[in-house]
Amino acid sequence: MRYKRVTTLEDAAAAVRELGLRTIVVDVEPLVAHWESGNAEIESGVARVRAAFDADVVVVFATNSLRGCISYEGYIAKARKPFALSRYRGLPLPGGVLGDQVATDGLLARRLGFVFLHYSPPLDRIPLGPRLMRGLGKPLRPLLFRS
Repeated sequence: MRYKRVTTLEDAAAAVRELGLRTIVVDVEPLVAHWESGNAEIESGVARVRAAFDADVVVVFATNSLRGCISYEGYIAKARKPFALSRYRGLPLPGGVLGDQVATDGLLARRLGFVFLHYSPPLDRIPLGPRLMRGLGKPLRPLLFRS
């Protein structure tokens, strides 16, 4: 399985266990913290998300945004998803990417040979950029991840 839709953090954690994933790369917005939040929200979100996964799962947090003054060793700001792959090499396999954007997170998963856990909760406040990326991802999903 290369694609699985999840709507909650609990769904994602269950999928990681079910699929036997040893690494999960987590997109920061919106699962960890909303796009418009500050570092305090990111810090608490990282702790909350990290706690949801089993202790033996390597959790890496990656965001394409510039924000990232937090103290978690596995946090990557300006991640340049889906282009920069070297920072993910050497992570324990099998792996997955948990994110909301097919065009960035999904393509990163595909390029790494990881499972894409497509985080798709109902959201009401999505900034314009992520909303446009979401629209771009709709036609990409069937091309990248066939059922």
